[in-house]
Amino acid sequence: MSGQWRKFAMLGVLAAILIAADQWVKQLVETRMAYHQQIDLLPFFALFRTHNEGIAFSMLSGSGPFALLALNTAIVAFVAWLAWRSDPHQHGAHLGFAMIIAGAIGNMIDRALLGYVVDYFLFHTPTWSFAIFNLADAFISVGAALVVLQEFLDWRREKAGPR
Repeated sequence: MSGQWRKFAMLGVLAAILIAADQWVKQLVETRMAYHQQIDLLPFFALFRTHNEGIAFSMLSGSGPFALLALNTAIVAFVAWLAWRSDPHQHGAHLGFAMIIAGAIGNMIDRALLGYVVDYFLFHTPTWSFAIFNLADAFISVGAALVVLQEFLDWRREKAGPR
């Protein structure tokens, strides 16, 4: 197996593990919490079961599940293409691409099977709350940050020149 295929297989295995974790947690939330139930874990963090019929921050919620599935599929294909074209040394980006793909597929599974995405993480204060999100969303956000960080580090390394 060539290095490129080995890298892609490892990313696939990692993505599968992350997808399984995401789906397991969502199953626990759906079966053990009432809709809109809040369980405070910390003064600023709670579990809050809700359903999101859109994408991030409920954008495009009126688009319907098929349009959103098509959009997610295009995003997964694009990110997979980026991962394929990335340099072998970009380990942070590889991890980030796997996380983005896993998060997108985790939410696609919800959308395909349920017609909505299960969300449950809530950061809040008495006067403010952040958008409710899930583990898949966290994978996407952290993955994107890793890709950007890798690009920044590579840019700095190129700018510094050979040592």
